[in-house]
Amino acid sequence: MVSLMDIFTILVFFLLVNSSDVETLSSNDSIKLPESNSESKPRETLVIAVNAEHILLQGKKVSDVNAVLNSKANVIEGLKRELLQLAKKGKLTSDQSAFVGEVTIMGDKQIPYKLLKKIMMTCAESDFGNISLAVQQRAKG
Repeated sequence: MVSLMDIFTILVFFLLVNSSDVETLSSNDSIKLPESNSESKPRETLVIAVNAEHILLQGKKVSDVNAVLNSKANVIEGLKRELLQLAKKGKLTSDQSAFVGEVTIMGDKQIPYKLLKKIMMTCAESDFGNISLAVQQRAKG
């Protein structure tokens, strides 16, 4: 009986140690994140993933990268439409706290700045002005 209690104690301790407040963004093999020395932990927000071919909002394709880069418009219509729907839903259902409008852009480190700028402008025009960029933490030392 005592050895069984020891096993359960070790199991509980293991579970407590491994259930920290670290947020893990969904990994996508087609996106290679840039490295950073940032020490702050990410908050849970909407995620816009950008690879060489597609722009995805919460895993749903909203636009093609080539179409966005070839467009003269500074706003991505498909992304704006989806963000406005989510903003409207967030404003209607957030009775406890105010709508914040946070979004995290998880973009490949090779995407052109022109594309990143259009994504950020679209977010800002869709009431998602609090924009974070996902990076991979550089190894210390």
